[in-house]
Amino acid sequence: MALILAQAIARIGTHSGAATETRTRRSGGLHRTGAPVRRGSVEAGTVEDSFFAVPARGETDRLLRAARAALDAGRRVRRTARAEGRMLDAAEAALAGLTAGAVRVFEEICTLARLNGGRVFPTYDHLAKATALGRATVARALAALEAAGFLIRQRRFCRTTGGGPRYRQTSNLYRALLPGKLLRFLPRSLRPAPLPCDAAVHQAEAAAELAAMRATLSCRELAEVTLGGALGRVLASLGAAIDRATCESHIDPQLLPESFDRTTNVVGLDGRRRPV
Repeated sequence: MALILAQAIARIGTHSGAATETRTRRSGGLHRTGAPVRRGSVEAGTVEDSFFAVPARGETDRLLRAARAALDAGRRVRRTARAEGRMLDAAEAALAGLTAGAVRVFEEICTLARLNGGRVFPTYDHLAKATALGRATVARALAALEAAGFLIRQRRFCRTTGGGPRYRQTSNLYRALLPGKLLRFLPRSLRPAPLPCDAAVHQAEAAAELAAMRATLSCRELAEVTLGGALGRVLASLGAAIDRATCESHIDPQLLPESFDRTTNVVGLDGRRRPV
């Protein structure tokens, strides 16, 4: 009985393996499964020029001092909230999430930004080696910096050649910033100086002019000037279709004159005007 059962199991395994091989080689070539690409990733080489910004002189040093001050402020906020017996709000929770490892990773990113003119795209392995931290610690540090607003991260993928997956994930883009939502926790010396009144008025006027200009653009033009990359091209094509549909529904519109009277200008079959 045991011998018969073993033979049956072996026969089922043979048929299953043959079916799997048939499904794999049904197209006559290698099966391209495709590698997983993280959500929000863009193709490498499409957003770098618009993403990076050259830091001003001394800007990276100011950002690093702000990150260190934010680390101390987060510890104070956590201690105060524990003493008062209350929960942290969203900004306080993001501030309290900063760690010494996160500040160390941010220091390396600021150094790369200063040396490379703002073009920062290190791998996790590079950050782990430069900071003497583990990959998992680096990943948590980047997430904490992004949640606090000190960092903008853009994931990327690139195309591959040969067999196997056609795409693979590559290193991310990073840009260091001063978070506006945490300025109230930082010392006054690290906060940016307020704008003069004339500069604020000039910015408001420029924003109003920009809004008026965008109101005159078609859907295709609006997508082209506000977005870039593959998403911008897709939205531009959709906007062009919307523009064509709008033009087709308003071909040669004939407006009614101001002196038109609907009660007396209805023309009958005999050519005489009759009231409605």
